[in-house]
Amino acid sequence: MQLNGKKIAVLVETLYNELEFWYPYYRLKEAGAKVTVVGSGSAKTYKSKIGMPVDVDTSAEKIKVSDFDGVVIPGGYAPDHMRRHPPMVGLVKAFAEAGKPVAAICHAGWMLVSADIVRGRQVTSYYSIKDDLVNAGGNWVDQDVVVDGPLITSRTPDDLPAFMRAIIKALES
Repeated sequence: MQLNGKKIAVLVETLYNELEFWYPYYRLKEAGAKVTVVGSGSAKTYKSKIGMPVDVDTSAEKIKVSDFDGVVIPGGYAPDHMRRHPPMVGLVKAFAEAGKPVAAICHAGWMLVSADIVRGRQVTSYYSIKDDLVNAGGNWVDQDVVVDGPLITSRTPDDLPAFMRAIIKALES
């Protein structure tokens, strides 16, 4: 399997987008990665926008970036809740500073803004948070996936196939 031995953190919080969480979760597992579900620490189980539960494996303050190869941040309204927890924001910033893949889809760009890692970078997102990314110094483009070094961004669930191809390619290298 192409990602055997790779360890990936997938972040979650209340009101996550089901497709943007579960599609990457299972696609990464299918490729052989060990996937760890990381919450903010505010709950053991989080519900999606439609009420689908997900149990976390651990919380952001309990993991070390050095133990992981990358992080995936699903959208929905979860990123707005994630960024209220400094350990989650710090984790995303630490992954970026370590040069490890940071993948964000849809509204997950809010976490990139809070972690202050978009300045001077090319990014995309759901169109409604374009201004947030631009105001944080990002160069926003309307594409299904944008790869700027280890930063990988996509717009919506329709972009998940391209998003996952880019993540897997980044993790293979």
